[in-house]
Amino acid sequence: MLREFLWLIAFTFIPFLELRASIPLGIIKFQMSWWVVFLVCIIANILLGPIIYGFLHYFMRIFLKINIINKVWQKYVERLQKRVSPYVERWGVIGVGLFIGVPLPGSGSYSGAAGSYVLGLGFKKFFWANILGVLIAGVIITIISVTGNHAWSLFIKIV
Repeated sequence: MLREFLWLIAFTFIPFLELRASIPLGIIKFQMSWWVVFLVCIIANILLGPIIYGFLHYFMRIFLKINIINKVWQKYVERLQKRVSPYVERWGVIGVGLFIGVPLPGSGSYSGAAGSYVLGLGFKKFFWANILGVLIAGVIITIISVTGNHAWSLFIKIV
């Protein structure tokens, strides 16, 4: 059982897969209880967001000590903030949470942390958006995994 938990956590920490892969892995492949898989993957994915945000904050502080990189970065961030800030100001935490929660490739805690950092959303707002988004994605993927697993039994006869 411990081995399966470690697999779930490992899959949750893989960029672009996150709980979108670990929940089906636990429910369909490992035949674990859906609520156990849901809890393990949700907790792991919620913890992932602040780790990534903190890593970006620390890494960028070191990386931006190089003048030319700092100048290019500042211009990029200013341009990005001008284009996107009206949407972030309008939707705020809910908008970032929905972005994280949409179970599509390219969305999730990794992208949400990077986008929040670049846009200057702040750690606290990102933290709450991350929780909201991970819960949304977790519920959607769990429902799909549970119903999809049972739906296959209509077509497959187990001998």
